[in-house]
Amino acid sequence: MSGQVRVDRAVTSGTFSLDGETFEVENNIWVVGDDVECMVIDAPHSVDDIVAVVGTRRVRAIVCTHAHDDHVRVAPELRELVVAPILLHPDDRPLWTMTHLDHRWDVDLSDGQVLEVAGTTLRVLHTPGHAPGAVCLYAPDLGCVFTGDTLFHGGPGATGRSFSDLHTLEASIRASLFALPDDTVVHTGHGEDTTIGAERAQLAAAAVTALLSKTKRAPGEEMVP
Repeated sequence: MSGQVRVDRAVTSGTFSLDGETFEVENNIWVVGDDVECMVIDAPHSVDDIVAVVGTRRVRAIVCTHAHDDHVRVAPELRELVVAPILLHPDDRPLWTMTHLDHRWDVDLSDGQVLEVAGTTLRVLHTPGHAPGAVCLYAPDLGCVFTGDTLFHGGPGATGRSFSDLHTLEASIRASLFALPDDTVVHTGHGEDTTIGAERAQLAAAAVTALLSKTKRAPGEEMVP
């Protein structure tokens, strides 16, 4: 018996480096599958931590939500160990080569592509902004989406660094993620879960606050001339 499809999570610690700065970070490890096979989403700091979640299951693929070093650092090493292909959107080539000059990923991801594992599907959503090749993975049967660093509990991912753009990120979130049902659980690259509905409300409230600050009016003063 293969058992039911499930989502397993662990947390691993390491660093993130870009633009001459390095930060201590904790990354979520997500593994989707049943008792027989699985798919690994992102390959952060430790192969041992990932393998501890995988166990004895066959790994069908290592899917990278984007190519910042804290999401792909051990991808080539993990590939050799579990004999599974690395999947990445080609627009993230510049970021990938900052970490892996001597290794390439195996399969290009594209918007709308459907990945299968353990009898369930994950649909690739290209969501540039945090990184040019950033993707999210929507699993309708499981009622969840894996967002990497595109969307977090509390709002969009970080911008302001090389290869990122806030307006592009917000447009991606509105077009691709906010098209999903409100009760869709958001499994993020760092930190705790949230839902699409909660983040839709959060972003709407932030937009209202920004608009009011531009007009120098506080909530409740909208009708004051």
